[in-house]
Amino acid sequence: MKVQLFTLITMVTSVVLAAAQGGYKFSRLDKDKAVLLIVDHQLGLMQLVRDIHPDVYKQNVLGHSELAKVFNLPVVMTTSAETGPNGPLPREILDAHPNAPLIKRNGEVNAWDNAEFREAVKATGRKQVILGGIVTDVCTAFLALSLIEEGYEVFANTEASGTMDQKLADDANDRMRAAGVQTMGLFAITMDLMRDWRNTPGSLELFPFLDKYLAMFSVLVRSHMAAVFNGTLMPGQDLIPH
Repeated sequence: MKVQLFTLITMVTSVVLAAAQGGYKFSRLDKDKAVLLIVDHQLGLMQLVRDIHPDVYKQNVLGHSELAKVFNLPVVMTTSAETGPNGPLPREILDAHPNAPLIKRNGEVNAWDNAEFREAVKATGRKQVILGGIVTDVCTAFLALSLIEEGYEVFANTEASGTMDQKLADDANDRMRAAGVQTMGLFAITMDLMRDWRNTPGSLELFPFLDKYLAMFSVLVRSHMAAVFNGTLMPGQDLIPH
């Protein structure tokens, strides 16, 4: 009974607060206002990621990187002590963004503590930040919280951030959300940037991207293509509602 009463009080309080604040405002990603940050996606640090399967995580990181090319987003990259065990960024990322700033930090844990990195982000003129990094509870969370404090809107790509276990990931994401960071996966970020399949970038650009980086979507689209080009109905299929 006490638990039910507490839940009821919490719900009522939430409704009252929402009404007092004028209700929830949906903050949407805008491809003309966003910058994409690649933070410490280093080959050595990838070995620390245990909350996402290594094969899946590698694809997530590369998808995060390529998102910038699809939507023509400015990119800022940074590494931490890359000549040591942390290692460099994957060659695929470096080749994808040859002209993007790459800030090689040699001590700062929080990238925002590095003046060169701060200036590179500010120089983009963008106030929405799409962020992914290793590890979630340190490199992603520390930077995300600093960006919120500086007045940026932050969208943390939870699939491109990884850490040593699921509890650490959950705690870090809870901490970021409490501060106003929006936590989203690659598909949600992509759809929010695109908004309409008829836009540019739209279906023409996004189908190949999603075919490469979202296996379930790839199978969905390819099965439809196979049915259109090669499909015939077997006896009984025509009896199934469609």
